[in-house]
Amino acid sequence: MKARLTALALLMATPAAAQDAMTVMLDWFVNPDHGPIVIAQEQGYFAGVGLEVEVIAPADPADPPKMAAAGRADLAISYQPQLHLQVAEGMPLIRVGTLVATPLNCLLVLEDGPVQEIADLKGRKVGFSVAGVEEALLSSILERNGLAMDDIELVNVNWSLSPALMSGQVDAVIGAFRNFELNQMEIEGVPGRCFYLEEEGLPAYDELIYVANPETMDADMIRRFLAATEKATQFIVNHPQESWEIFSGTSAELQDELNERAWADTIPRFALRPEALDQGRYARFEAFLNEAGLVEEMRPVSDLAVDLGAQ
Repeated sequence: MKARLTALALLMATPAAAQDAMTVMLDWFVNPDHGPIVIAQEQGYFAGVGLEVEVIAPADPADPPKMAAAGRADLAISYQPQLHLQVAEGMPLIRVGTLVATPLNCLLVLEDGPVQEIADLKGRKVGFSVAGVEEALLSSILERNGLAMDDIELVNVNWSLSPALMSGQVDAVIGAFRNFELNQMEIEGVPGRCFYLEEEGLPAYDELIYVANPETMDADMIRRFLAATEKATQFIVNHPQESWEIFSGTSAELQDELNERAWADTIPRFALRPEALDQGRYARFEAFLNEAGLVEEMRPVSDLAVDLGAQ
């Protein structure tokens, strides 16, 4: 009898399903912008769809798209504005999902400083960190307010945006994230104020996106990844405090006031449908870059982005 029961148990036992390994390159060190990825990992949502996800923070924030294009990462987090330029340069990349669905970038000034409106930038210094796109964004904002790039002095402050502004090195910075730099300045007692790009005549865009090499990507694996992060986003929206505790519990470096504030400010900006594609948004931004002279010819949206759920 015992032997029969043992045999039956062996027949009924199902081996654990093999997990598909995938590598995801972040755009920078782990921070609240990456909430859905971290929560999906911690809550077992990736494992639930048969994925073993390795999340890697880059040594250089310029590396992730290059790693994805070279096939050395299954997915990389990048930025919609940069994607347009990289595809125009011939880099084999395509947007397969969205992480943060609104612009975070803003033109940041001191709240009580000399720049109370954009026209006040005339003759002043503006800091930046990424050439090309940020200059095009700034040029468009200036033009709308009766200024030209010749009316300001551009200063490359690398990634030291808010420190350069607070120290008086520059009078404004472009490229500051409204969910981080604004909070950082307030915490340090030097309040800032943002001019929001989408309120200054610029087309809205997806700030953070997932990109992959369209020639080598595993579409099924990416669909499962996006399903897991969608589930994680729903958990974050439904349980903001509990999700913060899970997220911050993964690293002592995240357990501070800046990250807690940024977490709250980022939640409403996460893509609720990360797989879904707003084709008009990509077409409009491509047209904007073409008009700015940053891309010579306009590419169809299909060359830039794909909705894997529609395939």
